[in-house]
This record gives sequence, C-alpha cells and structure tokens, in this order.
Amino acid sequence: MTVSRTGWRGSQDVWLDAAQASLLESGVDAVRIQQLARRLNLSRTSFYWFFTDRAHMLDALLERWRIRNSGGIVARTTAYAETVAEAVLNLFDCWLDPALFDSQFEFAVRSWALQSADVAAAVGAADNMRLAAIAAMLRRFDIAPGTADVRARAIYLTQIGYISARTTEDQAERMGRIADYVDVFSGIAPTGMELARFYARHRFQPPDSAPAAPRRVRRRTVRSG
Repeated sequence: MTVSRTGWRGSQDVWLDAAQASLLESGVDAVRIQQLARRLNLSRTSFYWFFTDRAHMLDALLERWRIRNSGGIVARTTAYAETVAEAVLNLFDCWLDPALFDSQFEFAVRSWALQSADVAAAVGAADNMRLAAIAAMLRRFDIAPGTADVRARAIYLTQIGYISARTTEDQAERMGRIADYVDVFSGIAPTGMELARFYARHRFQPPDSAPAAPRRVRRRTVRSG
C-alpha cells in the first residue's frame, strides 16, 4: 500500500487499514507508527492527527475487529428464517463471506490475545456474546435453553477450530459438507430449496453428481437447562 499526496495526512481508516494489514502479515509487534508511516508514504506526524499514540490506534483496531466480526455474526443470527435449518444456513454465510466475518482478521486477533491480557479479555467477551446470540437464534425455534447452548457451542467452536487450525478447503469440498453440518448442529436437515438459496448466495453451482440433500427428519429434542 503506497499513498502519496502533497499535504495529505491520510485518514483514520487509511491508518487502520495499514495497521490491519501489518497485523495480518506479521503480528501486533509489526504494528508500529514509523513502519505504518513508511508503508503509507506519509509523515510520522500525520499519525497524530487521528490517534494520540500507538495504544489508541491498537484500541481502535480491536474495536474494528469487534464491530466487523461480532457484528456480522449477530446480524446473521437475527436474519429471517422459517426453520432452524435455514437459520443455521444464514449463520454459515459468515464462514464463507469475508465481508460478514473476516477469518484472517479473527486469527490475527486471537494470536495477538496470546500476548495481551486485555486483548484476551476482549476476545473472551466477544466469544460469550457470539455464543449468546447463536443460542438465542436456536431458542427461537423452540429448542430448550440447555440444548440451544450446547448446539451453539458446537456450531461456533467448530468454526473457531477451523480458524485456529488454519484448515483449508476448496469451495466444493466445504459446500459438500454443509447439509450434514446443518443436520448435526440443528437436528433438522435442510431442504433442497434451502440449500439452493444458500448456494446461490455464494455463487456455488453443485456438480450434477452431488448427492441430494438429506431427507428432513425432525428429531426429538431432549429438553434440558
């Protein structure tokens, strides 16, 4: 990223974009004012038009992560759905659309948390808020609170495991597992139409040989909690 304009100081978002890029590339120790100034081809003093110091910038970067990633999850848990399977598919949009949930940013912040108790506390608070949102989504479909909590953890912690392990799958491989994931997490298999809408949102065309969606079976929910 190289920006050069006479008399231009950048903007807060420009500096945060550079900070985020450095965090993703090299970790929080690389997020330094002088390095960012060089990256942007701006003077070091320009930084202070937008931030009081490096700590202020890091706080703003953490807030950006919180708004973008936690905000995306909460938004999808409250999206309209006629069935719990459709609601889970709405949430799965986050795992496939970086505009809703940036997995690389998530990994970088979780790595940063290993070096900072304050960041670790922020990550823990975000985890709790996201889990509560997913559980609330499941409870809308008459899933008992205890069961909703367990299923929310299964959904969310599976994805965090994907991120932490840096698991990679091509689109066809990931999409081929979606119906079974929904079945396991919600207790109801998605219909062919629900899957078709999900695939269309992500511009995925299943191969002709792809197996049909699992037959929907409503399982008896064990009430707990």
